[in-house]
Amino acid sequence: MGVVIGIDVGGSTTKIVGFGEKQKLIAPICVTANDPITSIYGAFGKFTASNGLGLDDIEKVMITGVGSSSITQPIYNLDCEATPEFRSIGLGGLYLSKFDDAIIVSMGTGTALVHAVKGKEPVYLGGTGVGGGTLMGLSKKILGLDTITHIDDIAKSGNISNVDLKVGDLSKKNAGLSGELTAANFGRVSDIATKNDIALGLINMVFETVGMMAVFAARQYGIKDIVLTGNLTSMSQAKDVAEMFNKHFDVNMVIPDDAQFSTVIGAAISYFK
Repeated sequence: MGVVIGIDVGGSTTKIVGFGEKQKLIAPICVTANDPITSIYGAFGKFTASNGLGLDDIEKVMITGVGSSSITQPIYNLDCEATPEFRSIGLGGLYLSKFDDAIIVSMGTGTALVHAVKGKEPVYLGGTGVGGGTLMGLSKKILGLDTITHIDDIAKSGNISNVDLKVGDLSKKNAGLSGELTAANFGRVSDIATKNDIALGLINMVFETVGMMAVFAARQYGIKDIVLTGNLTSMSQAKDVAEMFNKHFDVNMVIPDDAQFSTVIGAAISYFK
């Protein structure tokens, strides 16, 4: 059997992965360009060259993502097939987490939630416009930063108590709620709050909004396993937020290795399904 290629086409970023002999994962890569077509061909060329692959080695190309409609002709005359993004999200999340039944959260520009069960078709549950685009847009206007890595870096030394109002700030008797929980994002912005504090507050607001939606979805289906995927999972603060939800909401929220490549891995896997 030849190599199966998965491609996830975003607006300006394309991710690509492959599965070779015995469905062994070939390390994924990501390429950024100004338009989807340039990004796709750039990613494809880089991936095949890095892994010593020729066109004859490739059996199938599975394409997903919001920019997949840009592909109107076969890539280098290879056998290409589009696969729904939400299906790719579900399959990729289960593959990386090894769960049989979970809520898969894809944190990209916005956020999508999918209920995935092994052996069944993933079900799209809905989503929110709060995501990476929210973080970058607000950071650009408030902090003058629009690069995720820069926002991440300055937030590492931020103090959330200068930004967020906690339950414990309101009352010593918290009606069964932990005083550590957020009562209001940006509800306690101090005059001495620094850019670092604000950056951490923005990250916390996005992750807590998405996390609570995932908790509600998990409760609806009577499950505890939640898998966070997408570009935002690579941020330094992501695991801390996941641990907070696990501690206070009786869920098992995880960020697997290669979580930012989950959807493109799911696209490739869909060929075998």
